[in-house]
Amino acid sequence: MTDTNNGDEKPGYRLLTGPDDHAFCERVSAALADGYVLYGSPSCTFNGNTGSIIVAQAVIKPEFQP
Repeated sequence: MTDTNNGDEKPGYRLLTGPDDHAFCERVSAALADGYVLYGSPSCTFNGNTGSIIVAQAVIKPEFQP
């Protein structure tokens, strides 16, 4: 996943997506270590073409909490 933000400022909201694997868990963990907090429940869907599970988790900076 490429971040399109050109500055050092991180976006307040991010939606992390990808296959349900160790690398995805590492990406979520890295976002949490970077100061983000989980926002809502994770979502998942089945990709019938590849037979894989695709997951999504929203994270936000604490100052963006409603």
